[in-house]
Amino acid sequence: MNIVWTEQAFQRLVAIEDHVAADDPRAAVLLVDKIVARTQTLARFPSMGRRIPEIPGSALREVVEGSYRIVYRVVADTVEVLTVFEGHRLLRPGEIERK
Repeated sequence: MNIVWTEQAFQRLVAIEDHVAADDPRAAVLLVDKIVARTQTLARFPSMGRRIPEIPGSALREVVEGSYRIVYRVVADTVEVLTVFEGHRLLRPGEIERK
């Protein structure tokens, strides 16, 4: 399977990196590396993430890396990473941009 990051997901990852880098640039790079590595696992195991509890009945799934939720969906032979955000928050139904 291919892993594709949406523009929204990529922008949020950059924002997370910038936020963490303000205090510790090395920690920011390590965190981003961990998040990206976590998504790479989905190429082999696309169904490993749990369904998003806030949006029942959707095809959205998530995996967690540290305190961050990585939301994705599987379309044909592609895993689309849709967004990344802090795990203490709930995902709102309109928060993910539709293509």
